[in-house]
Amino acid sequence: SPELQRLRAENEKLRYRLLHLRRSLAAELGRAAPAQPPAGGEKVSSASPADAVVQIKEEKTKENEAVNQHQNDLQCMPSFIEDRLKLYEVLKKEHDALLAYRAANQSKSIKITLTDGEMVEGESWRTTPYQLAVGISQVLASNAVIAKVNGELWDLDRPLEGDCTLELLTFDNEEAKAVYWHSSAHILGEAMEGYFGGCLCYGPPIENGFHYDMYIEDRSVSSTEFPLLENRCKNIIKEKQAFERLEVKKEILLDMFKYNKFKCRILNEKVKTPTTTIYRCGPLIDLCKGPHVRHTGKIKALKIVKSSSTYWEGKSDMETLQRIYGISFPDNKMMKEWEKVQEEAKNRDHRKIGKEQELFFFHDLSPGSCFFLPRGAFLYNTLMDFIRGEYRRRNFTEVVSPNIFNSKLWEASGHWQHYSENMFSFEIEKETFALKPMNCPGH
Repeated sequence: SPELQRLRAENEKLRYRLLHLRRSLAAELGRAAPAQPPAGGEKVSSASPADAVVQIKEEKTKENEAVNQHQNDLQCMPSFIEDRLKLYEVLKKEHDALLAYRAANQSKSIKITLTDGEMVEGESWRTTPYQLAVGISQVLASNAVIAKVNGELWDLDRPLEGDCTLELLTFDNEEAKAVYWHSSAHILGEAMEGYFGGCLCYGPPIENGFHYDMYIEDRSVSSTEFPLLENRCKNIIKEKQAFERLEVKKEILLDMFKYNKFKCRILNEKVKTPTTTIYRCGPLIDLCKGPHVRHTGKIKALKIVKSSSTYWEGKSDMETLQRIYGISFPDNKMMKEWEKVQEEAKNRDHRKIGKEQELFFFHDLSPGSCFFLPRGAFLYNTLMDFIRGEYRRRNFTEVVSPNIFNSKLWEASGHWQHYSENMFSFEIEKETFALKPMNCPGH
């Protein structure tokens, strides 16, 4: 009955809250435990070989504890994950049977044209881009992030279906980078789902990394939880979970994701075809067009950067979501270089400089708006005078236009579809208005 389902859902939430409280308490106790100083006047000697052995054993013990914790976490996962996996296994068997049938009865010789113009032969429904990459070079196969077949991004382990052109893209390619970060978002999503037990929403790659949004009722994400989430991500990476792609009917997916109203909204409002694709890695199954890297082990270095709150699809009258940002790279050296750049950028941050030099400040009462102090106002006016002088010299004239427009303008211009989430919008007499997000006068 609906009442029984409601009680079960409430019990699930309470169980997760208790789990989080225990974790938080354990983390606090770990941080609070002081290191034991040496006895008064006692010199600290260098470590002996015996000490080194003890240290190795301790590190091994910690590693085993982390593995055991990961296994316990898997056992404590929400019940909807188990239900989702059961349905997925049925669908996977059907998919594998269809692929085996095509390989046995519809396979034919095909020609694949490589980027250097060389042509190689393969078999439809059997040969994969990864197999061809191995035939060229094991190094290339290891470094390849994704394939491009007839100009379309294609999973490395997905069989080719006919004559085609083939490119193998590595991390230095922008499209491959986006795929790499998209796959990293799925790893983060798996960690978040197991840790918070909430409803995943969107998890895209962005310009510098990736993020995942989750609906967690009556809760926000704390930066103290980042190490716990990162440890989960590391375990997922160690497991080298394969990314599996299935094409499934929309009505079946509505049943699979019935626990998640956000995924159901996406299916009902965004999916206009009878079928769409899902991807699995480990216990995570997500609505996704893909493609992805071969397995989670391809992500060599991953870091959680920050978290924030946002609204579902950027609409202030919709549910509040928790967004967690991350970054990842194919090796630790690239991560260290990125961290160095971020540290240097902090020192050049205009907010830091503005405060130190008493130029301006920001306040939560007007987010994103600048309060200029006398020194800053002097610089601002000097720059404006310079710009106006350049206008006059080039025979330009100025206009003054409103700062607030009806959202219909932004929909017509295309800004709403891309930037509505970060625009300041509000409702007046059932019409949505927003501050203009750029400096165009609006004509």
